[in-house]
Amino acid sequence: MNDIPRKLIVPKNVTDALRTVTYPGSNEDVVSLDMVQEIRIAGQRVSFSLVFQKSDDPNIEPLVLACEKAIKEYLGEQVEIEDNITVKFLHDMERPVLPGVKNIIAVASGKGGVGKSTVAVNLAVALANTGAKVGLIDADIFGPSIPKMFGAEDVRPSGEKIDGRDMINPVEKYGVKFLSIGFFVDTESAIIWRGPMASNALKQLIMDGNWGELDYMLIDLPPGTSDIHLTLVQTIPVTGAVIVTTPQDVALADVVRGTSMFQSKSIDVPVLGLVENMAWFTPAELPDNKYYIFGKDGGKKLCEKIGLKLLGQIPIVQSIREGGDHGTPVATETDSITGIAFADVAKSIAQQVHIRNIAKAPTKKVKITRK
Repeated sequence: MNDIPRKLIVPKNVTDALRTVTYPGSNEDVVSLDMVQEIRIAGQRVSFSLVFQKSDDPNIEPLVLACEKAIKEYLGEQVEIEDNITVKFLHDMERPVLPGVKNIIAVASGKGGVGKSTVAVNLAVALANTGAKVGLIDADIFGPSIPKMFGAEDVRPSGEKIDGRDMINPVEKYGVKFLSIGFFVDTESAIIWRGPMASNALKQLIMDGNWGELDYMLIDLPPGTSDIHLTLVQTIPVTGAVIVTTPQDVALADVVRGTSMFQSKSIDVPVLGLVENMAWFTPAELPDNKYYIFGKDGGKKLCEKIGLKLLGQIPIVQSIREGGDHGTPVATETDSITGIAFADVAKSIAQQVHIRNIAKAPTKKVKITRK
């Protein structure tokens, strides 16, 4: 190995050395697993924390010794490393975020006006109809619409002190627990916030909500890509993303950009599939007729082209608009055309989440790297 006697040691030298130390039973090294933290260097003295998930991990002592050996071999025998590795445990480092939530699903769209929030609300209700425990966060900070869609515009969430912390109890209707910034601002005024303020508001809805145990947490994101999207993936590990679009070309072009953001190497959130909203128009008096106002099967064809799963197609029906305006989501009407359509999409999403959890490792929060 490299021997660097009496040369200036920098953190990269330390991480390069520790990348040779593999966690037993895996193919990943302790640096890639984010176990190495708080690196400090004073001349030839090197110290850092080695973070384990559990205090009874049998690999603690062997890994500490392996790290000491790697540092000596890589940086030279003169390096002071013995007894300078501090063992810490994850529960001591930070309070877990949403510990009772099994799956976190981001509902996103490449552009506005495709009915993303309507889809998010009705999917949440449709999942709850299956007996699942469901939560929903309105992360569209600048255009919160979920309180209206649930008929809860005049509701104010209650607070509760739990283990010394002030928590917010989500509002619950139709089997869905939900929170929105719309509960805490004047509905008659525009929300004019800079990025950090919006990001902090989202963090508060996530971290200070008394969510309890949930099978699914849906996050209704703003359209496009923004600071809110980055804040989300940096705050919680997102299980997967659902992209909402309409069939016309101008909407589909934005789907590719939205999908590539989640699938980028730095974010690496699996895209569960695409929901084609406004797929066709069906008049209430002619339930068997389909009029393809925005084009036919645009979302289906795009999925075939870029290798996405088509989770389902939702028609334009007057009752969807009426349900959103009156605070009664159409997914509550389980025997209606749209109720059945949302139930089918919810079933497809549940299947894709199950497949994703079997085939892939849990998603990790995105880490901010400062050079």
